[in-house]
Amino acid sequence: MFMGATPNKSGCSSTSTNLTTTDQLANTNKRLSQEQARMSSTPSAKQHRNDLTQGPLPQHLRAMSLPMIVGILAVIGFNFADTLFISSLGTDPLAAISLTFPVVFSLSSLTLGLGVGVASVVARASGQGDRAQAQRLTTHALLLGLTVVTVFLVVGFLTIDPLFRALGAKPKLLPLVHEYMEIWYLGMFFLIIPMIGNSAIRAIGDARFPAMVMVVAGVVNLILDPFLIFGWGPFPRLEMQGAAIATVASRSITAAAAIWVLHKREKLIRWAIPGLQELWASWKEILYIGLPAAANQMVGPLSLGLITSLLSVYGKETIAGFGAATRIESLFMIGIFAVSAGNSPIVGQNWGAKRIDRVNEVVRLSFRLCLYYGLGVAVLLGLVGPFMSQIFNPKEAVYSVTNAYLWIVPISYGTMGLFLVSSSTFSSIGKPGPASMLTFLRAFGIYVPIALLGRKFFHAQGVFAAAALANVITGLLGMYWLKTMLASQNMSRSSGKKEKETQDWRGTEEW
Repeated sequence: MFMGATPNKSGCSSTSTNLTTTDQLANTNKRLSQEQARMSSTPSAKQHRNDLTQGPLPQHLRAMSLPMIVGILAVIGFNFADTLFISSLGTDPLAAISLTFPVVFSLSSLTLGLGVGVASVVARASGQGDRAQAQRLTTHALLLGLTVVTVFLVVGFLTIDPLFRALGAKPKLLPLVHEYMEIWYLGMFFLIIPMIGNSAIRAIGDARFPAMVMVVAGVVNLILDPFLIFGWGPFPRLEMQGAAIATVASRSITAAAAIWVLHKREKLIRWAIPGLQELWASWKEILYIGLPAAANQMVGPLSLGLITSLLSVYGKETIAGFGAATRIESLFMIGIFAVSAGNSPIVGQNWGAKRIDRVNEVVRLSFRLCLYYGLGVAVLLGLVGPFMSQIFNPKEAVYSVTNAYLWIVPISYGTMGLFLVSSSTFSSIGKPGPASMLTFLRAFGIYVPIALLGRKFFHAQGVFAAAALANVITGLLGMYWLKTMLASQNMSRSSGKKEKETQDWRGTEEW
């Protein structure tokens, strides 16, 4: 008689357990094999050449930030060229184009906010290795852009007269506003679609292509402007309409390029009619990040308008000097803007891949770069600030104000970088609340109230000191808040790993 066949209760139980465990192991191995086969046959973001979850982070940050500098310079040049050519038409066209700035900026802020939302969700899907999810979100984001274009096209055309009258347009300026804005509204598709498309392209790790397209578009706009505005060569003299057509034509290049890359190269556009439930789920995910980001974009100009109003009591020379200082500042802050923008897709992909260690590392690296860059710019402006102030305006009453600003505010540029990196990181990981709170706190909780107090005791210099103080406080607060949140994520992840290891050990012991 075989020993294993001894009829006792214990032996029967042991045999049954062994058979069950063997079946479970076989089923588990079968499922693992099927999963490996599925993953090897499904294209994923991790197989993509722009994977930011692997490789040296300094190299990734450099590759994502440097093209942004080129792109930002192209946009600045594009806006400067438009204003320069239109200003040569006379005072009325310049006044009309100035009236369009608040409307154009508000719609551009909404577009930028949508771009932030798209970049956040697509980068995290890419980091998770879910290429299908990234494709779905990109496609639905473009459909959201088309919906926004349709709404604003209709509303914009119906409200040109009442809206611009409310903004202060005189009757003789309204025809000029119509000439520009009617074409601009018709070309809104070419503003929103490239912003969404390029945001998705950057989210998967390619910053060079969007920057290159922005440069090409800027050059095309620069070339077309004089031909269409002044009627050079075979073209008719279109003046304001010519400026709008040049803008739309140059932006159409970016739209076509973005669609081509997303469809042909990246395969991120799905040409199928989506279900309404699926579409709405994607839109909610994008707008959850995008709407707060759009509001944040509008806070800066609002607070700047309030500060300009505070300084207006000192006369037009002070306002002119302040305006020159902020323009110089925008040029020297490009490096910090580029680092905070380049940081976003790296954070998003690694957050999606649950690589919190790499998120911590790239955030620390971005913080250091901003502090070093800010210190360098502060020293540089301390040396060349007086010279640059006189280039913008040689009148002493004007350049003395510019020089005072460039002596006081640049010492806080490094901490301004901490604020921008913290805000962009919060948005990239799907937590827009802290970014919005920091933005509103900086503008309306610190800057404007302290500027009121500073003006009372130290005049214009007190207002400038308020800007520096707001940068320092929100920068340090943002850094502390972000580091605390990331540390808590590390702790929860570590405890989750330990719990899983304990469960695995217990299961092995039982087996």
